[in-house]
Amino acid sequence: MSVFPKLLVATEFPPNAAGGGGAIVRQMLKDWPVEKVFWWSCRPDRSQTFGQRVAGHAVAAIPPKFYPNRRARGIKCWLMANFWAPWAARHFRRTVASLQPEVVWVIPHSWSIPPLARTLPTANVAFHVSIHDYPDVHGMLTSLGIERCRRLAEAVDRLYVRASTRDTICRQMTDDMQARTGASGDVNRAGLEADDFAALEATTPAVGDVIRIAYAGTVIVEREFALFTEAVGKIRQKLPRPVSLEFFGDHSYRNRPWFDACWMSERGNLSRTELSAALRQCTWGFSPMALTDEDPRYNRFSLPSKFVSYLAAGLPAITLGHSESTVVKMASLYPVGFCSTANDVETLAAQLRAALAEPEPGTKYRAGIRQCAAAEFDAARLRAGLYENLFKCAATGKQRG
Repeated sequence: MSVFPKLLVATEFPPNAAGGGGAIVRQMLKDWPVEKVFWWSCRPDRSQTFGQRVAGHAVAAIPPKFYPNRRARGIKCWLMANFWAPWAARHFRRTVASLQPEVVWVIPHSWSIPPLARTLPTANVAFHVSIHDYPDVHGMLTSLGIERCRRLAEAVDRLYVRASTRDTICRQMTDDMQARTGASGDVNRAGLEADDFAALEATTPAVGDVIRIAYAGTVIVEREFALFTEAVGKIRQKLPRPVSLEFFGDHSYRNRPWFDACWMSERGNLSRTELSAALRQCTWGFSPMALTDEDPRYNRFSLPSKFVSYLAAGLPAITLGHSESTVVKMASLYPVGFCSTANDVETLAAQLRAALAEPEPGTKYRAGIRQCAAAEFDAARLRAGLYENLFKCAATGKQRG
């Protein structure tokens, strides 16, 4: 590949953020020279857990008291939109003028959307947009309100149309964006690296004395999670082996009414390598989405990165969700584990009792996991597609100049 252009990543989260968005960006930057990677975000980098280094990091910090988490959300949203966002837009404009990047990679997430949407269309710099989630889904509606989320979604659509190149997290979202905006795009998401594929070939699936169910990441659908834990709680004494549910991630759930320390534990936030190693010692990975279609923009157009983490570890997935959800469609297309759309605890418990009694699920679903990984989640292929777009953007910028 020719000389890498100077790249500015622009989003809400910092280089070493926990969560799926940060994981995708870090993985895709694997072969990009660190001295050519710069970052602009709304949140500071408080940890180096994931080892992502950059040549420079500009932070348009959101005052913690302004962030509309729980109290006075309406007032805080108004302050963010009318005071912080214009200031952040000026901050981003100065950052671009100072760094002179050849291409900007935009991941429009939450409060990064207003300043980026204000600035990029007139910034005279080529940019690529990657959409991981729509901004008007799940908790965002509660935090920001329907009207503000609608405006954020419209701003994302405008960025998508104005971008030189673009992609989304799944084919369903790319098709939806093209149908609504007329702009075509590619698919880019987390995937399996060469060492992951090698491990899938060489590693013998774990078989232990305990049925270890992993959950990687943030609990988004609380109702479905509670349903699952209740169903497993009903059958765990009837299974041939004890059951454990192990949480991997940045959040604690010990205060939730469904958390039972007798068979649940928290393993903390691990690096990609550490997480893969830990998951390979588990029996199943749990990947839920909403069982109703009340939030179709999330259900139908998001793809949790945990599903990819399970594939990379050769871990069969327990997939639970609405029939139109992305994870259920993926699990229905490839035999990667147990899949259910059951919306009541008794039905789900009966199904899980049969599924969890399988003595060697890793062996049973190994071929399907390999097939799905190779067809849908080849990181080298996905990275090459992204780099082609970023190089194309840089060339577009030079032509403008």
